[in-house]
Amino acid sequence: MVLIYTTCENTDEAKKLGKMIIEKHLASCVNMWPIESIYFEKENLNEGAETALLIKTHEPKIADIEELILKNHAYAVPFIGSLEVKRLNREYKEWMSTVIR
Repeated sequence: MVLIYTTCENTDEAKKLGKMIIEKHLASCVNMWPIESIYFEKENLNEGAETALLIKTHEPKIADIEELILKNHAYAVPFIGSLEVKRLNREYKEWMSTVIR
């Protein structure tokens, strides 16, 4: 199992991306929550609200999810990072296998 993390411009975009990922059976679940970010853009320090996405999936689906995000994201250069989960309870792992295709 892997977790993919990205941020979105707002909750509407996060929900849209999350639904697309789930409807295509690329992940078992997408969590989202509001966050505050500080970043540089064009040499200016910015602060603003975003929505974070945490996508629970299998390693072979990373490229498909990355492609979907890149095609549908409001940002020109969104962050898309993945983390390997080394331990996962058996019941959740079995359930994941029934929803990810």
